Amino acid sequence: MKAISLLLAYTLTTLFSGSAGLTHNEPQKTATWSSAASATRRLDHDANIETKYDGFNHETVVTLKKMSVTCGSAKGFQSTLKNTCVSLQASLHCPGVQLDYVRYAKLELVFEAKDWDARHPFDERELVVVADGGQLKLGRMALAKQAMDTDRLVDVMKEVLEVSVPYQTFNRIARAQIVAMKVGKTMFELKETNLAALRDLNNRVKP
Repeated sequence: MKAISLLLAYTLTTLFSGSAGLTHNEPQKTATWSSAASATRRLDHDANIETKYDGFNHETVVTLKKMSVTCGSAKGFQSTLKNTCVSLQASLHCPGVQLDYVRYAKLELVFEAKDWDARHPFDERELVVVADGGQLKLGRMALAKQAMDTDRLVDVMKEVLEVSVPYQTFNRIARAQIVAMKVGKTMFELKETNLAALRDLNNRVKP
């Protein structure tokens, strides 16, 4: 895995070495989102992970694309997840063109339900994670999106909450064997496939 990461870092450096020196005086050379690598799905988690260089923010972002956690209910949490689907997305943000140092990680939770009342009001967005028995209070999640989407001719409330955390915190979550999350009154446990995907994401960098 380290050899693969080194090869990826070399490829990124080769492809985008000129973009870091862009100035406002050279608008014709402004870098845009450019895909550097895209991993195929693995058998142990069936999720997509991709690496991109963001020339506008001068950072390399490794992203675990949206993957399902649970839909409708979850063992032990039936009352809090009734008729609600939960998905997870995560990203690691590395300054410049490198994968040796992660500035921060971002976690996104997507809630989809037919009931508009399933939304999380402002005072019910505190994210608490329990990783292998240790409690991590990650603060209040920000509202990234809240709207009604039409899915198969049925209106579905879609709410996206996000929070940025230090890499050390993400690393602790990614290495855990059992992870449960709570947002307000909503509680759920990550599946084995979710944990495998987070570990795979974590292995793409080498701080």
